[in-house]
Amino acid sequence: MSTPHCKPVFIDASALLVSSYYGNLPKSILYEKDPEKKKEHYGEILHTKDGHYTNAVIPMVSVILKILETQQPSHLLFAFDRTRDTFRRKKFEGYKAQRAETPEPLKQQFVSMEEFLKTAGFAVLSSDTYEADDIVGSGVSMVQKALAKDGACPTCYIWTKDHDYLQLVSDTCRIWLAQTAQDKADALNFAHYGMASSEMNLPDKTFLVTPAVCRREYGVAPSQIPDLKGIQGDPSDNIPGVKGVSSAAIPLLQEYGSLEEIYAALDDAADKAGENALKAFWKEDLRITRSPAKALRENRETAFLSKDLATIRRDCPLGVTEEDLRIRVNRALAENLQKAMEPLELKKLSQRVAAWEKTLPA
Repeated sequence: MSTPHCKPVFIDASALLVSSYYGNLPKSILYEKDPEKKKEHYGEILHTKDGHYTNAVIPMVSVILKILETQQPSHLLFAFDRTRDTFRRKKFEGYKAQRAETPEPLKQQFVSMEEFLKTAGFAVLSSDTYEADDIVGSGVSMVQKALAKDGACPTCYIWTKDHDYLQLVSDTCRIWLAQTAQDKADALNFAHYGMASSEMNLPDKTFLVTPAVCRREYGVAPSQIPDLKGIQGDPSDNIPGVKGVSSAAIPLLQEYGSLEEIYAALDDAADKAGENALKAFWKEDLRITRSPAKALRENRETAFLSKDLATIRRDCPLGVTEEDLRIRVNRALAENLQKAMEPLELKKLSQRVAAWEKTLPA
């Protein structure tokens, strides 16, 4: 049965760990371009007495504690990327092909972080086939379907820094979109809500995205994010899109709604007169000064492939149930957190948990 307090939270754990790692690196590594010279400074990275790196673990654990303290989640799932050779790489060999090798100190902390989370008692999922965003999308669907049977449809919250996740935003799903600095998050929240982040009880450095905010800030509805990437592509994932059409993508989607309908309009303009009329409409009514018709026609297959690559799957097998994601923020959880911190020598964070534990129910 659903609980009176129901707040499912999903964490894009890979993104959180990576951003924690690069945000807490010595400058001697962060600003060094030569990969071999970077390795010469690995000893300067925060580490335990026996040499286990912790510069990413420490800030990530701090973020998790803040979410537990302020959000009191009823469910919690941490999703990791396990490999780049997912089903998307099979569809398009160049998918994420431009990304550099993961540095060894970060690789080590992926292992440490997963062990920490499992010791603390949280659900941790990864896959050889799917990415973290597919796991989160499927997890949100699973939890909401399970709770809907009890007459409840709680709002789910996702922590991420990846704009791909915007497509999951709905009336019952919100994104905490991580920003590079608190000032930037504050400015965005104030611009859209007229309130400071602190008044909104948000995780640090995050911007709350709702369906209406997605439309205002990014120009399209959440459901149109894959269509947008189908046209614009995504350099971070090496999704090609359609070159030369980027600026026309938003007005086209605002007019037609989807990639499919854009191409239907092109197909309807079968002869020269029809295409001239379409170009005139785009120019005069949509304010598209340079017609994208030729580029779209020549890259139809690439556009639809790009949309497919950008689409988060919401039905992948998870191997867990809604009950497996349930947590209780109580003294037992605090004790598990302290136990998980011991091998990583997280003394200050352990002291923080010890003080917090006194305020928690048994």
